[in-house]
Amino acid sequence: MRVHHLNCGTDCPFGGAFFDGRSKGALGHLVCHCLLIETDTGLVLVDTGYGLKDVKRPFEGRIPKPFAAMLNIRLREEETAIRQIERLGFSARDVRHIVLTHLDFDHAGGLEDFPEATVHLMGAEMTSFRKDRQGFVMTNRYRPMQIDEVHSWRTYEPQGEPWFGFSAVRQLEGLPPEILLIPLKGHTQGHAGVAVQTGTGWLLHAGDAYFYRDEVRRPDRRCTPGLRFYQNMMEVDRASRLHNQQRLRELSLDGSAGVRMICAHDVVEYEAAAAGRLL
Repeated sequence: MRVHHLNCGTDCPFGGAFFDGRSKGALGHLVCHCLLIETDTGLVLVDTGYGLKDVKRPFEGRIPKPFAAMLNIRLREEETAIRQIERLGFSARDVRHIVLTHLDFDHAGGLEDFPEATVHLMGAEMTSFRKDRQGFVMTNRYRPMQIDEVHSWRTYEPQGEPWFGFSAVRQLEGLPPEILLIPLKGHTQGHAGVAVQTGTGWLLHAGDAYFYRDEVRRPDRRCTPGLRFYQNMMEVDRASRLHNQQRLRELSLDGSAGVRMICAHDVVEYEAAAAGRLL
């Protein structure tokens, strides 16, 4: 399988290095790191970032205004997954499956750009999307209009053989066995990572289970103040989030496991991955 790393959305929050840990000016730089996987049976997307309708009609309910201001979201058509896939020589029809870490607006905005794709996610995430939209965070994070035209869903419960001590969903319907869902509750009720077995080992897209590169790959967690605040604000289960993050940190330090990790929003991780050198 060939894995492409795509940035499907750019955020430039005021605060610079307060968020991303490296910017010199007033604005930070965050990404929406998605994967495009070429398989023998078609293309698989892991998350979608922002979509065409988000770019063209951002404030018709699709992008929450408080978050658009907080994150200083830059909506660019050329960054949407569909436009990047077309530049690679494929079409929307070639995307047969989309595997979601969760349904937040910056992860699911492009679902409707791939009308023939089946969308896979944890059952707890769909339940939360349908029933838990109350309060500031939950009302804004889940945007029903982003999924109105999605008709092919597959939801899952944790089952099967564990993956490096984590619960796992194996044999996703229609997908090769090298792609797994790894439940990582905390950021949302049904949040999950997506593990991909490549020719050089495992790649884990951890979604929003962590936000900053130094929260893993080192024994002591380090995170910028801005991203620490954002994680705390968005969490639905603090104990589970911190527990799962600690387990990911331990896995990242286990050289014998052969697991490389990325999260959804760290720009340094994305740039390294896109250049072919995972951290």
